[in-house]
Amino acid sequence: MQPDRLIKTETELQGGIARRIRHGSSVFPMIGRRFLQALLAAFGASVFVWALLPLAPGDPALRTLQARGVLDNPRPAEIAAVREELQLDEPKLTQYFAWLGRAARGDLSVSYQTGQPVLTEIKKRLPATLLLAGAALLLSILMSVSAALLAAAYVERLPDKLLRTLTQAGASMPSFLLGLLALHFVVVEFGWGRVISKGTLGDVWLPAICLAIGRASDWAQLLRANLVEAMGARFTTVALARGATRTRILLRYALPNAALPFLTVVGVGTGALLGGAAIIEEVFTYPGIGSFAVAAIKARDLPVVQGFVVVSTLTYVAVNFLVDVATTLIDPRLRVGKTA
Repeated sequence: MQPDRLIKTETELQGGIARRIRHGSSVFPMIGRRFLQALLAAFGASVFVWALLPLAPGDPALRTLQARGVLDNPRPAEIAAVREELQLDEPKLTQYFAWLGRAARGDLSVSYQTGQPVLTEIKKRLPATLLLAGAALLLSILMSVSAALLAAAYVERLPDKLLRTLTQAGASMPSFLLGLLALHFVVVEFGWGRVISKGTLGDVWLPAICLAIGRASDWAQLLRANLVEAMGARFTTVALARGATRTRILLRYALPNAALPFLTVVGVGTGALLGGAAIIEEVFTYPGIGSFAVAAIKARDLPVVQGFVVVSTLTYVAVNFLVDVATTLIDPRLRVGKTA
């Protein structure tokens, strides 16, 4: 096919997409549907979190009294008062909506370990976890994009084969194992970093690298496949016919076309970073909400576990909602329910 005919075909295709978008497509109905889906997901997660309460051993009223400082043989009247306060004698549906109302106001009960409000304990540790998650996200994006671009530029050649091997190894390596190896060789053998982290900017990079390697490997494989597919599309032939270099095509045409599915998986991975950081925080004794949740699980501190799950779930749902909105704004074809 001649270059002029290819250009004409590409122009006709873009014109057809533009006509479909102009005829009645709007971003607001799509955002409304995504928001409703996010609310339903959050509601379903709240039911799951609340259902943890009956599964915990012991009387919640007694554990609450112990958290408040009543350690030795609380009187039956005190237990009954707390049960009434927590509405534990009410029907299950009433208990759930009472718990949901308290959670919506920020009342996530009191930690059995510290006797402090769970929300206060989470707020105290959340900045350190956000710093770790942000550093891991930044490193994951930088490593995955760099590796994917290099592999796509040398398809089926030595750099591509080497990077595919490394990303497969990185994707299959558990983050806690990477953390243990990093602690032994980097901290203990070479003396770089601290065994007990303080959660500062200087301490965050080693656990962030261990947390980022697995996600960066997965993302690099996906982006590399999308880039290779985009390099074989018709617009590549058109651009080559116009005299563009392969590097220019890769950066200016292939990368923007491959960015949409990459953005989606990055959004999903970002939402999961808070929950996924728990093991790394425990390995590095990092003072975030993940390590606090692990300690709460060991101590059967159910309110803290519930609070951690609530925060992680809401973060996951919110990030995915924002990614859906962003992809809809970036690619107007999604507003009409089809892609071209």
